[in-house]
Amino acid sequence: MPANTLMHAWILAVVLFGLGVAGLLARRNLVFMLMSIEIMLNAAGLAFIAAGARWGQADGQIMFILILTLAAAEVSVGLALILRLFSGTESVDADAARALHD
Repeated sequence: MPANTLMHAWILAVVLFGLGVAGLLARRNLVFMLMSIEIMLNAAGLAFIAAGARWGQADGQIMFILILTLAAAEVSVGLALILRLFSGTESVDADAARALHD
């Protein structure tokens, strides 16, 4: 992989990660927060794929498979918690989850 293409992939990964962080900090909706975390995980996976392709190693692809596994586990547990929260509060707002503590 040429260095120019590697730099473009890393710039895209940084932009995606930044969008994920901005979405995570800007919204209070738990579903939107989960999607932002997914975007951040995909950005990390893209960086691993680009680095692995640059150096001709399969390590980046292996790390991406691990990231996909982590993302699937995060979504399944996160959505189960959100459904449980929604059944109790009729809201998916992060402040509603904080009110359960009191």
